[in-house]
Amino acid sequence: MPDEISMQSPDSPPPPKTENLASNIFFGHDGLRSGWRLLIYAALVFGFYFVASFIVWSVVKPVRGSFSYSNQFGFELIACISVLGPTLLMSRIERRPAGSYGLPLRSAFAKNFWWGWIFGFCEMSALVGTISIFGGYTFGSRALSGSEILRWGFLWLIFFLLVAFFEEFLFRGYTLYTLTEGVGFWPASIVLSLCFGAVHRQNPGETWVGVLGVVVVGLFWCFTVRRTGTLWFAVGMHVSFDFAETFLYSVPDSGAVLPGHLSNATLQGPAWLTGGTVGPEASVIDFIILAVFFWLFHVIYPGRNPRASAETISPQNS
Repeated sequence: MPDEISMQSPDSPPPPKTENLASNIFFGHDGLRSGWRLLIYAALVFGFYFVASFIVWSVVKPVRGSFSYSNQFGFELIACISVLGPTLLMSRIERRPAGSYGLPLRSAFAKNFWWGWIFGFCEMSALVGTISIFGGYTFGSRALSGSEILRWGFLWLIFFLLVAFFEEFLFRGYTLYTLTEGVGFWPASIVLSLCFGAVHRQNPGETWVGVLGVVVVGLFWCFTVRRTGTLWFAVGMHVSFDFAETFLYSVPDSGAVLPGHLSNATLQGPAWLTGGTVGPEASVIDFIILAVFFWLFHVIYPGRNPRASAETISPQNS
């Protein structure tokens, strides 16, 4: 008598294949799913943060109880190491050039960076100029003189370059690239811009209008990544905006008034005009300027840069 398990008609359909549930959860057609890669990246960020903190604070002894430029510089340096270091590891794991995530070295401080610089400087200058026309801004007496102007100007320039690298890469670098692969470019941009705003909510003097302004400018910077394929425009604009706001025009930046500014400037008038405790970036005028910038940037960069390659932020479904 033949074995029962071998008795199968040649015309019978093959048994259904059993799906590997674990494989579907962790892997897609392109490899490890984007959500898991983001979790790995987040874990590496925390690891790099603790190691970088130990090294930096061993070299730069923190000053307690008062403002210290060295403290602020140390924090931003640690932050930059914490987001850029893990990216180099992830690029090896994912077998992509590190420049894929937004900062290709071949484009460093090139045309897009300086276009961004112009946009940031013009934004803050137009903003402060308009507030001044309506009587809301006064430059005041000069707070620095001689070599102090050059020294503090240089120090704040370097500081805000670190700030721009950290914030742009954290919210629009590896995270934007990877989340885009999972949910698409604009959903990823909205989520990360909301996170960008939420982080700024912790700043002293910040308001919901200021947070909304941060979200909107975050979306604009995502738009620049979409069109240029890199973060260099956003980095340049971020640096010049913060530098002009804090040092040149000497007004609050996200609610903070920092020492070493050029003048004893004052803001007076309604919060809708001046931005109140937040500073000009929470002014209604800034929202109008950003709306113009969306249109102007669209005109200057009418479509995706055809030269964007594997070394730029260009997920397949972006």
